[in-house]
Amino acid sequence: MKTVLCIVALCLSASLPATAEQQGFQDPLLDQMAGNWVMEGTIAGDESVHDILVEWVLDHQYLRFHEVAREEEPDGTPLYEAIVFIGWDQPTNQYACLWLDSTGGGGLSAPAIGHAKPSGDTLPFVFDMGEGGTFHTTFVYDRDTDSWKWLMDMENGGERTPFARVTLTRQ
Repeated sequence: MKTVLCIVALCLSASLPATAEQQGFQDPLLDQMAGNWVMEGTIAGDESVHDILVEWVLDHQYLRFHEVAREEEPDGTPLYEAIVFIGWDQPTNQYACLWLDSTGGGGLSAPAIGHAKPSGDTLPFVFDMGEGGTFHTTFVYDRDTDSWKWLMDMENGGERTPFARVTLTRQ
């Protein structure tokens, strides 16, 4: 009988809701990114529109973006697609971002991981591209319009060149 009671108790405790400690990484700024977005603006000199789904995954440890361009290749595949994860890197006390996209593979190498120190409503990620180059992807939240600006720049030798200027609005 004791064995049956222990099994029932274990089953009941496993079905209880998770406590705050078990709910993963909590971040009010990143919470503002969750949802469905339309991204519009200029990327590499061309006007572009992308659809982006942003959601918490893996027990609320990472914020995942799935970005798909509306523009298509001749074979009908999206011109661009990315899966992006943002989380918290406790040892360095900063955000970490893993950016995987369809521009050529190699995404699991060091350039795919950027870091950003918390700064109000701005997440200024820096990706080390090697050979003295860095890529800056800065997310800026506008509380008044509930929208995001993404500013992307390449930096070589201390000189920054704009790559993209886009705005995300909720769908």
